[in-house]
Amino acid sequence: MAQRGGDKRRKGKPPPLRYARPGDPTTRLYALPDPDDMPAALLEDAEDIVELQPEVVEPVPVDTPKPAVAGWLTERQGRLADAPRITPSWMRSRAELASNALFIGRWYGHVWGYYGLRTPVYAARLWIRAPKGAARITGCWYRWVIDAEARPAVSKAAAGETAQWIAAATTQTNRTNSRRKASLWVGVPVVWLVWVAAHVLPAAAWAAIAAAVLSGLGWAGRQTDRPIVHRYVAVRMQRRLESAEVETALEAIGVKGRVDWINPIAVDGPGWLAELDLPGAALADEVLEKRPQLAAAMRRPLGCVWPENDKAAHPGRLRLWVAREDPAKAKRRLWPLMYEGQADLWKPSPFGFDPRGRLVEVELIGTNWLIGGVMGSGKTSAVLTLALLAALMPTAELHIYELKGSGDLQAVEDVARVYVSGDDDEDCEAALNGMRWLKKELKRRKDIVKALPLSDVPNGRKVSAALAARRELGLHPIVAIFDEVHTLFEHDEYGPPAAKDGADLIRKARAYGIILILTTQRPDKNSVPKPISDNAILRFCLAVTGHLANNLILGTGAYARGVRATMFDPQHDAGTGWLARSALNAQIVRAAFITQAEAHAIGQRAKALRIAAGTMPEQRGLESVEPDEDIRDHLRAVWPAGEDTMHSHKLVEALAAYRPDEYGPWIATDVPESEMDEAALRELRTLRSTMLATAVKPFGIQTRQINKRGAGGSAKGLRFVDIEAAERADEPELEDA
Repeated sequence: MAQRGGDKRRKGKPPPLRYARPGDPTTRLYALPDPDDMPAALLEDAEDIVELQPEVVEPVPVDTPKPAVAGWLTERQGRLADAPRITPSWMRSRAELASNALFIGRWYGHVWGYYGLRTPVYAARLWIRAPKGAARITGCWYRWVIDAEARPAVSKAAAGETAQWIAAATTQTNRTNSRRKASLWVGVPVVWLVWVAAHVLPAAAWAAIAAAVLSGLGWAGRQTDRPIVHRYVAVRMQRRLESAEVETALEAIGVKGRVDWINPIAVDGPGWLAELDLPGAALADEVLEKRPQLAAAMRRPLGCVWPENDKAAHPGRLRLWVAREDPAKAKRRLWPLMYEGQADLWKPSPFGFDPRGRLVEVELIGTNWLIGGVMGSGKTSAVLTLALLAALMPTAELHIYELKGSGDLQAVEDVARVYVSGDDDEDCEAALNGMRWLKKELKRRKDIVKALPLSDVPNGRKVSAALAARRELGLHPIVAIFDEVHTLFEHDEYGPPAAKDGADLIRKARAYGIILILTTQRPDKNSVPKPISDNAILRFCLAVTGHLANNLILGTGAYARGVRATMFDPQHDAGTGWLARSALNAQIVRAAFITQAEAHAIGQRAKALRIAAGTMPEQRGLESVEPDEDIRDHLRAVWPAGEDTMHSHKLVEALAAYRPDEYGPWIATDVPESEMDEAALRELRTLRSTMLATAVKPFGIQTRQINKRGAGGSAKGLRFVDIEAAERADEPELEDA
């Protein structure tokens, strides 16, 4: 059937008519060809077809212009949807209104009290400088009367022509005569008024006049480097943020041009928020990188100045939040679980605070953590907070491997099933055994979850809160902390197997209630293997020195997106870093600061909670744990570097040499291979290939025909990518936290 309006007309023939079946509204119009060309079936049914007149199709414009009114309304509706609320936030929140009122009272009370107490001192300083001020005023009057500024010109004219000197001298004489007369006309009335006032005004008025005169003379005699009134500097409170200050500071750090203000500077929590578009092609990320310079230009403490980019708008949108109190001097914000309560790792738990003082919560179940930063950046605050969260959940099991040996996590030693503190060889071996034990536990949990009916796992084969509550299953949360894990990964003997076990755990364990928390002070590819850093879910990057370390902790491309931990100063921003939940979800967070004494008290409370719940752990020893491996691990171990494919019979021979007790029987023969003919050798290789194919089939790995020129020709074999794919397929499905 030809398409509507698309028929090609043949020369000499009229255009075909269009037909439709009567009473059939679903029948589309179609064109019938000539009767000679019609099939017999269609001719038999021709009685039901009625002839229609040729249809003239009028062109329809693609882009129909909308009425002006509709566009105007749509535009206004969009603006209204994004318009700020009529009443400001401080009028809607009783707490914010009270906080602002208290701040205003404290501010002006402190300023007035400060100056009021020192007013007598300021007056004395002012009057002491009155003689110098009188001398300055007298000197200025004398130089004005004698026209001192013109004398060099007159002297220069005297050395030249006589006419020029006479003209200059005459001009100067006329100027000085008029100034002497003006001084006389002003001085005589002033002296007369003073004489009259001395006989008419009372002593109190004279005292006021004398104080005013002395003050004026003292102000004239002031010194720039020794101000009479000291500049008021608040210990904790900062001056209000003004637009002129922001524009001047941006220009000082190299962002020059006209700034477009999106909203007026407004009170935002315990500070002020400025939203603006930077001029030209300036990027907000550049301002973030120059945060110390910006704070210096604004003459404010570094901890008060927090620039942010607003990528939801465009790369040039800057949000600048300035605290009204110096965080270093302000009262410490307490962790919500400091003195009471217990944690639930299945729900968002308090971790720290953002620069505006708002609580930041995190979910631990279904995640794993990678925490990094230079020495002194505050990693201890972060990992201690997470350890205490796990301790305050009575059913959670703690495994602590503190490989720095400082005892920073000793507060939770009593409630931990495993606690290791040190950086010696035996401590690294214990950490490796801990990873192996976790892999065995992972396998046990996987088998249990796999055997459960679908009604128990409606959201997938993974551990849920309901399953963890069933104690008979033993699926309670396990939190394993490896502090300063680079000590283990860089160990000559234990590092390589630990890197492999760590990669397996970080990919699979989170679905089965096992949470890994790794910290390092040396974020590089040798300290944290790439398979581990790539699979971290929650990343907390404190102060680092370069973009490579920044991207290793926060993920590839984080530095380019403006998520830059190089902006932090370890001395002033200890415990502060970027908390990244995904590539597009990152925020600045300051981990809750908990002293060792406070942590010890929290640890004792956690111990009491576990005793009451009957969940005090039986501490496990540091016995050696054999690695939980299968044939995939053994194939990886014997696979030659740089080879993408291998023949199966070669792999079997390598496996027998690697694990003779396990794979030795695979190559055992009654007749030595040296005595076999070519046919027997081919049969033997086929048998070994079949045994390997049978062994790898349960893991979803299929052998293939591999052709290796010059290395055995064509035979059954394996591809390395198939082994990797089988390991990835073994990972559980779990939504990102």
